[in-house]
Amino acid sequence: MKNAIRFVALGDSFTEGVGDIDLRLPNNCRGWADRVAEELARHDDRARYANLAIRGRRLRRIVDEQLAPALAMKPTLVSFYAGGNDLLMARLNLAKLMRDYEDAVQRITSSGATVLLFTGYNVPLSPLLEPLKVRTAIYNRHVRRIAAKYGTLLVDYWCFEKFQDPRMWAPDRLHMSSPGHSYMARKVLEVLGARHSLQSPRLAAPRPRSRVENIADDVAWLRRDVGPWFSRRLRGVSSGDLLGARWPELMPVVLPERLGTAKAQVPQLSSRFS
Repeated sequence: MKNAIRFVALGDSFTEGVGDIDLRLPNNCRGWADRVAEELARHDDRARYANLAIRGRRLRRIVDEQLAPALAMKPTLVSFYAGGNDLLMARLNLAKLMRDYEDAVQRITSSGATVLLFTGYNVPLSPLLEPLKVRTAIYNRHVRRIAAKYGTLLVDYWCFEKFQDPRMWAPDRLHMSSPGHSYMARKVLEVLGARHSLQSPRLAAPRPRSRVENIADDVAWLRRDVGPWFSRRLRGVSSGDLLGARWPELMPVVLPERLGTAKAQVPQLSSRFS
């Protein structure tokens, strides 16, 4: 009999599920990793799942806090996305970041688990942040090289044209929306070669917006999301500092139809910029 899947997800807000709001779940979010685990469990009720990702985490903290606990669970499948928050820093040693990233991937692959890596995406934040595209392109080149070197699976997020639609993004413009997380889950399952029932999000044609509406939206975004994000950076704090992992131990997968309407009793923070 084929061994049961033990899926452990590591990372930051991307993997925690920020942007995919579900008030019934820990940290008020669901996310692509939950959705992948749900589909795996629908086809094998022996599947187990843990999600150690926490918003705002940079690569070093992800490695220091999440890697050893994950490997102690003897996972058969590990998803690893890290470095996105590092790319947003004003000062960055990208060569060192990628050396640390590769060291982490080597540790995970040495465990014998199937490893799933991700490239980054050119998030459509603002024309002022266009230089981030260069960092992301270099990061992606290294991730592809590392994936090939260690024989991992790779979700090449960079290539997903569907994410050019702004409705695939949450209002903060940094995290995926619920349709975005659903689509990501579908692409992950395709890379895994796993059976699933997920469909691509069907979005109606977008309503044209005037220049005035676009400016008003930009102003609201700067006030609501960018200002608090810069404030946290200056104070050296993160939106995830008071949060724990959503699913810290391997457990049977919680299917959404069995959740009911009760809200999980967990600390809550804003899901804006991590």
